Amino acid sequence: MKRGRKTNEANSSSSEDTTEKESKRHKAVEKKTTVVQSPDWANLLQDIILQVFQYLPLLDRAHASQVCRSWNQVFHMPDLWRCFEFELNQPATSNLRTTHPELIKQIIKRHSNHLQYVSFKSHFISALTVVFVNSKSLSSLKIDDTPVDDPSLKVLVANNSDTLKLLKMSSCPHVSPAGILCVADQCHGLRELALNYHLLSDELLLALSSEKHVRLEHLRIDVVSENPGQTQFHTIQKSSWDAFIKHSPKVNLVMYFFLYEEEFDPFFRYETPVTHLYFGRSVSKDVLGRVGMTCPRLVELVVCANGLRPLDEELICIAERCKFLSAVGLGECEVSCSAFVEFVKMCGGRLSQLSIMEEVLIPDQKYSLEQIHWEVSKHLGRVWFPDMMPTW
Repeated sequence: MKRGRKTNEANSSSSEDTTEKESKRHKAVEKKTTVVQSPDWANLLQDIILQVFQYLPLLDRAHASQVCRSWNQVFHMPDLWRCFEFELNQPATSNLRTTHPELIKQIIKRHSNHLQYVSFKSHFISALTVVFVNSKSLSSLKIDDTPVDDPSLKVLVANNSDTLKLLKMSSCPHVSPAGILCVADQCHGLRELALNYHLLSDELLLALSSEKHVRLEHLRIDVVSENPGQTQFHTIQKSSWDAFIKHSPKVNLVMYFFLYEEEFDPFFRYETPVTHLYFGRSVSKDVLGRVGMTCPRLVELVVCANGLRPLDEELICIAERCKFLSAVGLGECEVSCSAFVEFVKMCGGRLSQLSIMEEVLIPDQKYSLEQIHWEVSKHLGRVWFPDMMPTW
């Protein structure tokens, strides 16, 4: 009896083990045979086509949209029209690529509410006004070489004052200081602004400094003269700059100067809060000396040309007073090797960018051209060589 009972218990245990193994095997088979959901190929393909369309010029996009229905659907997706560049030129006088008027009509009709980042190059003010009238959510606008005027800017402000954050204007001679002041007065969310110096005024700086206005992050001013002596440049009051910096203490103030030497008289007469300064034409020793005395916030300085008089004292003055200077570029200038080494020594490792043509450096009794790179490298804390003029 005992032997039979043990046999039954063994058989029962064996049966349970077999059942458990069968159960595990079935579960494993179920895992292997579970149906894997296939990806949504239609949406995936649409996303890929959308990315391709974003790199195509407008005319190529339009042609591609005629290939099939799904490509045409992608052509009209709102995401494709967030950022757009309009170009309208006189076909008889311009070789630049142009946006076909019929395509612009189609874009405005179907996507005006989707436009957010717009760049406009056109000789037709009516087309620009149409964009301003129909767009309700522009946040970034670049206008280049376009006869935009004060009335069209008022239309822009009326429809986009709550959303406009960036405005860059270049070669827009029909806009007055009053027109750009209207933008500043109404677009309190404006964070970046680029314009010509003739549009800059004390009233504009005070408007940008009001409590209603957000802190400006970037202000670029182009100071340009085409013909010497024909352009009169006004002076911005120190109190206006002070109010502006008090309101936006971290703003980057970028100024590009393309003036002749005799036209610099209104500038750098008292403290100016410029951070990035570029001289595209020859600038005198006197002006650079005033820069050192009046630009304590200077971060970057680029001088394309100066003449044949060494800038030793001016560079030393800039190093002493411009405590935030971290980038310097010198083109057709002259600096003695000793003065340049002293300049680098005073600035130290904060000079993250130092671009100096070899022709700028004048050997003296203390340093030769072969010695200077070792001395400068020592004070910078990294290997440095002057730039070489290409021989081709």
